[in-house]
Amino acid sequence: MDYARTVYGDAMGMVNDVDDIDRKLIAVLQQDATTAYAALGKAVGLSAGAAHERVRKLRERGVIRRTTIDVDPAALGRGVLAFVMVDSNAWMGDSAEAFAAIPEIQEAHVIAGSAAVLVKVRAATTEQLQDVLRRLYAIDGVSGTQATVSLETFFERPVPPIPPTPPSGGAIKR
Repeated sequence: MDYARTVYGDAMGMVNDVDDIDRKLIAVLQQDATTAYAALGKAVGLSAGAAHERVRKLRERGVIRRTTIDVDPAALGRGVLAFVMVDSNAWMGDSAEAFAAIPEIQEAHVIAGSAAVLVKVRAATTEQLQDVLRRLYAIDGVSGTQATVSLETFFERPVPPIPPTPPSGGAIKR
């Protein structure tokens, strides 16, 4: 049993039966999702068939949600990156479809704090970003926005497939 399950438990829904081999498979796939099953198996000490079966099960359980490629947004004419705090005068938790209808929005998160929603926008120009802000105001409940334009991205990374750090000062039960 992995220690995250022992520390956090099943009831909290924090662990999805992902063991060390699964984590290694995920790490390899995050570097190159086109890695052949034979190479995957070799990287983690399994046969190609066993690696294929593990990946299939990770997909079935929703651990691997999708396989995609990482594209340079600027190369596709989306060089302006902005993070927009959306203020509201109503609960925005039921507005996912309205945000998803704006194609320039890459991510939308209901948040705690002074704003209600945080969105990540990729646009071609600042004029297009301004148009996105106008469309945000058309969503029911939106009362304001505060946009921060990114001048440079140091890095973006996927979620690492490592186990959570155990709480400090606490012993790990085995």
